[in-house]
Amino acid sequence: MDVVAAAWRARGGEVAAPRAATRDELARVHDSEHLQRIAATSGRAVALDPDTFTSPESYEIALAAAGAAVDAVDRVFSGSHSSAFALVRPPGHHAERSRAMGFCLFNNVAIAAAHARTLGASRVAIVDYDVHHGNGTQHIFEADPNVLYVSTHQYPYYPGTGAADEIGEGPGEGRTVNLPLEVGATDDDYRVVFEEVILPVVRQFRPEMLLVSAGFDAHERDPLAGMRLTTGAFGAMTQALRGAADECCGGRIVLVVEGGYDLRALAASLGAAVDALASPPRDPEWPASGIASDRGRRSADRAKQVLARFWKVQ
Repeated sequence: MDVVAAAWRARGGEVAAPRAATRDELARVHDSEHLQRIAATSGRAVALDPDTFTSPESYEIALAAAGAAVDAVDRVFSGSHSSAFALVRPPGHHAERSRAMGFCLFNNVAIAAAHARTLGASRVAIVDYDVHHGNGTQHIFEADPNVLYVSTHQYPYYPGTGAADEIGEGPGEGRTVNLPLEVGATDDDYRVVFEEVILPVVRQFRPEMLLVSAGFDAHERDPLAGMRLTTGAFGAMTQALRGAADECCGGRIVLVVEGGYDLRALAASLGAAVDALASPPRDPEWPASGIASDRGRRSADRAKQVLARFWKVQ
């Protein structure tokens, strides 16, 4: 992360130390019992579930991660910065309103989205390109018509959620957009779902703030999944989303780091995303995988079927 922060600074960006999220900021998306449970881990090593452990410092670090996401929203929404990148760990998108899971203690991007709403953003979009489905983010906002949640993810895979027909509930119906992809999906597959579903839906929703759950574990080198994205694809996805933000919400975009577990691939992919944010606006430069695959086509077609009542995605 230090290398990426240095690269951001070298491109003219500001690097700021995070501050701890407040209880009020956390309580917008988490219930009080969850906050008490995580606070009680301070200074202790605790197993919260089979995948999620704390060290004695985890609580304070998780507060800083959530605070960094909130601070990034503050800086972008105020107009002092057009974009921001919260370089944080632990990740957050698996954390439910009342449960830590999947390495996640607090749902950083959900906390950021809720904060944007308090600042006056009438509509907030979250696009999640982590290889795992962000179950926590989806469930926190699934009945909220003012928050759009879009996810690409390996499916079926942990945590088992994110089928195409999960489209939100009640007044939030249609505001959840899932693009499950079979293991082995390539750069070309992601290009298809971005161009044919994700970008059209985001543009029609017209958010006033665009947040990105920027996970890099769909990289071909990552040990925790089975996708075949190259480093350049993360730059292309970020370029595409930056373009949507320029078009819809005055360029207001905040990236919040999620997963990514091969250190070399993570550093390179973060670098590609930083370059996409720091460079002059340009069209996405999608790498050509050269691998025949219809995974993206099948995912896009299924999403179009279930979303046709809500969005123009023909």
